[in-house]
Amino acid sequence: MAVILIIDDEKSIRNVLKDILQHEGYQVDEAPDGEQGIKQFSSKSYDLVLCDIKMPKVDGMDVLQQIMEMNPEVPVIMISGHGTIETAVEAVKKGAFDFISKPPDLNRLLITIRNALDKNTLVKETRILKKKVSGIQEIIGESEAIAKIKATIDKVAPTDARVLITGENGTGKELVARWLHEKSNRSQQPLIEVNCAAIPSELIESELFGHEKGSFTSAIKQRIGKFEQAHGGTLFLDEIGDMNPSAQAKVLRALQEGKISRVGGEKEIDVDVRVIAATNKKLLQEVEQKQFRLDLYHRLSVILIQVPSLQDRTSDIPLLVQHFLQEIAQSYRQPVKKIDPVALEALVKHEWTGNIRELRNVVERLVILSEKNISLSDVKSFVLH
Repeated sequence: MAVILIIDDEKSIRNVLKDILQHEGYQVDEAPDGEQGIKQFSSKSYDLVLCDIKMPKVDGMDVLQQIMEMNPEVPVIMISGHGTIETAVEAVKKGAFDFISKPPDLNRLLITIRNALDKNTLVKETRILKKKVSGIQEIIGESEAIAKIKATIDKVAPTDARVLITGENGTGKELVARWLHEKSNRSQQPLIEVNCAAIPSELIESELFGHEKGSFTSAIKQRIGKFEQAHGGTLFLDEIGDMNPSAQAKVLRALQEGKISRVGGEKEIDVDVRVIAATNKKLLQEVEQKQFRLDLYHRLSVILIQVPSLQDRTSDIPLLVQHFLQEIAQSYRQPVKKIDPVALEALVKHEWTGNIRELRNVVERLVILSEKNISLSDVKSFVLH
């Protein structure tokens, strides 16, 4: 059942609209002025807002603007007895779904509400389907550190600024990189990932820049490197602290000039790539030990995002556990198992040296080995032993 907020200083209008909408099956809240309307909107989730324009304390246009800033996906229908074409155009420009004059034609109003809700439902379903297709998980958590990371992603993603993501193994650095790409202007172009720690040092340059046929013994054909594959999109260099000095120098040149050369080749190739890097190492210490180039560090760290360990965000563990319980149940096609509060508290107090990766593995183990409910004895047997 959709929840609708009516913001109007005329009580008679609010009463009429509320009666009609409740008769249509909607849940309705009302606010007598713009100030109260903003307060209610910020404290509760609404599916649609009906808002008057001429109101005391806060004008309807200001209310519209603030609602758009808080949640631009909620449709707002403006209603006014002082309507003009200019006012309607201004309202729509500011994000209103539609503009209706007072006294409202009730049939038109109900049709407009249905259309707005239907459109909003389609937008949400499209977003869910897109996430399923892309396979990108949400960043789960409400701690201050996670809220800061989400806000940084929203600010930085639309730019082409290079980002260096730091944090311990298993904290979710790759997920941050994926969302930086997903929310960028390059999201329709490829995201190419390279795990620098998993590639032998003698092959890393070929992997990144490609090679020409015959450039070394096993080069039996030309190979296109990751920089070229990521052209127009994003290149994610994971565990960049493990990259050898020779490859570091070539990456630096690629970032400075936007050009690469394949191993064994002389031709320069233009590449348009946004580079996001991640590491579990303290790169400035690596610089002091002559293991990492300072100039490359500065090139990569235009924006720094530090992903906290799970021990630094224990308040998020209950949310993560519930998320994993649902995710694992869905993948196993079985009902979601419940976890006893004391068992959950034991997980919160546990020391997670492997961070989120370890937590997910533990939840999966509990789902498989426990009975209908996950009890404290299950946690003691399968986790704390």
